[in-house]
Amino acid sequence: MGKHVIAGAGQVGKHLAGHLLAQGHQVVVVTRSGKGPAGVESVAADLTDRDRLARIVKGADALHNCAGPAYPRWAQDWPPLASALLAAAEATGAVLVTAGNLYAYGPVTTPMVEDLPLAAPGVKGRVRAKMWTDALAAHQAGRARVTEIRSSDYFGPGASDQTPVGTRFVPSLLAGKSTSFLGDPDQPHSWTYLPDVAAAMAIAATDERAWGRAWHTPSNPALSARALAGRLCELAGAPAPRLNRPPAPILFALELINPVIRELKETRYQFDRPFVVDSSAFENTFGMTATPLDAALKATIAAAPTT
Repeated sequence: MGKHVIAGAGQVGKHLAGHLLAQGHQVVVVTRSGKGPAGVESVAADLTDRDRLARIVKGADALHNCAGPAYPRWAQDWPPLASALLAAAEATGAVLVTAGNLYAYGPVTTPMVEDLPLAAPGVKGRVRAKMWTDALAAHQAGRARVTEIRSSDYFGPGASDQTPVGTRFVPSLLAGKSTSFLGDPDQPHSWTYLPDVAAAMAIAATDERAWGRAWHTPSNPALSARALAGRLCELAGAPAPRLNRPPAPILFALELINPVIRELKETRYQFDRPFVVDSSAFENTFGMTATPLDAALKATIAAAPTT
């Protein structure tokens, strides 16, 4: 078994720590506060401090980038953070495994595959694209070993209010309340189950076939938000979902007072048209498939907080 260092203890970091512990690995979680899940070694550190980070990562097999800067501060906070993580991987030889997303592709009209151009027009998409191109350049130059696991919008136990089907969505539906959805609830959309992200990152860290390219996390067939909500409520024995899309004037007012909702404007295209992920490359290469939807939704229900 190996040693894995996880930068960040948010939605993905917690699941990844638990998954790696269950496999028998030594797990070190690094956060600014020094708090981490039970059973791991928790270390307090500034993740932009390259020297400190390299000392922590020394001797590790993999360094997992599960960090999550505040959404409105991506342009300011991601570049120094990503640079420090890459520098630590270069200095120590640890495989850098980044929990990525699909922003870098920008608006697309076909199912997303990993070799699409990184053509995002928005700031956050360009930030994510540069993170990957910098890491890939280091890999191709022989300075580091890197890979990226790209996921669509998260759902599952521990999904936060920063995902459309997290704490802003599930508890309200289960309570039978009218629930807002910031997009067209009838467009096909891919959703990624958080434990599947953890499983894919663990595979990518230890299988050299994963290194030097990006992969899509195995995800179930695309399903509209309304259909997803309907199945969730059906499995929970809850009333049929009542999803509503805020009218444009209300959405505009929310953007004025809520910085996260304001920042989501850049990527709202993902919810106004089909947004479909093709994860067959990872599935065919590593033999991993997404957790069946009903099993994932049942676990989501069991872990959901009450309103």
